[in-house]
Formats: sequence, structure tokens, C-alpha cells
Amino acid sequence: MSRHISVLMGGWSAEREVSLVTGAGVSRVLKEQGHRVTPIDVQRDMGSLLTRLYPRPDAVFNGLHGRYGEDGCVQGLLNMLEIPYTHSGLLASALAIDKPMAKRLFTDAGIPVAEHVLVRREDVLVGEVMARPYVVKPINEGSSVGVLIVKESDDEPAISEGDWPVGGQVMVERYIPGKELTVTVMGDRPLAVTEITSRQSFYDYEAKYAPGGSSHEVPADLDKAVYDEALRLSLLAHQTLGCRGVSRADLRYDGKQLYMLEVNTQPGLTPTSLVPEQAAYAGIPFGELVTWMVENAEYDA
Repeated sequence: MSRHISVLMGGWSAEREVSLVTGAGVSRVLKEQGHRVTPIDVQRDMGSLLTRLYPRPDAVFNGLHGRYGEDGCVQGLLNMLEIPYTHSGLLASALAIDKPMAKRLFTDAGIPVAEHVLVRREDVLVGEVMARPYVVKPINEGSSVGVLIVKESDDEPAISEGDWPVGGQVMVERYIPGKELTVTVMGDRPLAVTEITSRQSFYDYEAKYAPGGSSHEVPADLDKAVYDEALRLSLLAHQTLGCRGVSRADLRYDGKQLYMLEVNTQPGLTPTSLVPEQAAYAGIPFGELVTWMVENAEYDA
């Protein structure tokens, strides 16, 4: 049945370009399936967005990434308009992008996380806040935006004045050596475990989205018990945050223990993205994945 689907993309976060690619791919597939599609490049003008959402579409595909599109802001607007939308609702979106809060909830649910502390930007500038190696992260960004690994061998300060681009408070997290893993959760079903390797120092923004920036092994070469535990923890994290639709959990495995890093409530759907790749491995073509997401769109009543 043909429906009217508005596709939100772009936005003004650090992940704008990735969102445009996601939105373009989703729009193309939905048109091929016979839907009437209205692509919307979201700007800061909310009046303009409201105008573009009239007449009211049957559903919104939320292809935004990062702040304002993935943190509950757009979700709240769509809730007020009572327009069904893909991915997680307001509360789950806000919880997932707030890394310290998400870690607190994971810990309460029995999901292992890396040791971490919240510090002010000034604390990181004046001295070590944790034994090296450690990772410095913004508390509410995605796609590894602003993430910095401080190695044991580094002689220089962790950061210097003027080179920290995102916010005054940051999270410093113990660096977990080992395998970088990720799991897509689709509804109540974890699809697969992928191991990611990168030519970069870590799986950063470029490694995620540049062609050839990383290699993906799906299924990951893990002992069955570890593989199954990664699936279990990812579904549990999805449920703990109250996610719906599709999410992607990122984990590290040090050879003994799995650690949950974060859950992405609106993971990328670009040609280099992990979710379409894992869906294909599970026998779900991209068009079927997008259709499922639209069919399961809802708003918070």
C-alpha cells in the first residue's frame, strides 16, 4: 500500500553529511517501493519544518544523526504532532545519547561498562585524570565526533588549549584493548556480531564513513559463548534504554570480558554502514529493512 513518508535528513549537527547520505538512500528505496516521499533537509527554523510536515504524512523516517535529531528533540516535536516516526522515542533517545546516564543504566542492568569519570574541560587541560591509556569523549555526540585516545606512549598532554571542540564537560573512560564489536538490534532480535578493524588509530568518523576506512568481519570470529553473550548484552541494552525499531550497540572485548560502550538509536544507513550489512547477513535486503522500519513507526502517546 502506497503511503506518504517524510524523510528527515541533514540537520545541523556534526553528522550532517552522513545524515544526508542516509536520507537520500532511504528516500530512493521508498520511492522504488511506490511510496510518495517528501525529503526534508532539516534546518534550525522549526516553523519551516512544521510547514513541510503539512499535510501530515502517514509516517516520518527519521534519518537525522547526532544532536537535535537523535537526542529526543525532534522526537518531542513529532510526539506533539502525533506523527509516527522510525527509531526510538523521546526518552530512549535522550538516555542513549547521554553517555554517563546510559552507562549508569547499563550498570544497574548488569551490563559491564568501562571505568569512567566525568571531568571538566579544565581538569583535562591541567593534568591526568586517569592512568593512561584512556579515552576522552564528549558526553552527547555520536559517530566518534570529538573522541580522543590518550596512549601510554604519548609524551604530549592529552589535549591543549583551543583544540577541544565540544562542550565544557567530558567523559574520560579507561581504554579497553582488544576487539571492536558491534551488534544491530531490530525490534527484539539481535541480528549479528561484526568485528571492526581500521587503518586509523581507532574506529573514528573517517573510518566509519570513508570508503575503505574500515574492514568488517560478519560474523565475527569469536567463541560461540562470547558471540552469544554479545548478542544478549546488546538486546538487553536496547531494552534497558527502552529503544524501539533499529539500534546498534558498540562493544569491546579484551579476550576475557565484553564491555558495552554505547547504543546508537539512529545508526547510519550509508553504503559503508554496519546496519545494512548485518541485515543483509541475516537475510534482510535494504529495501525490506527500510520497509520494516516504516511499518513499525510510532509516536509516544
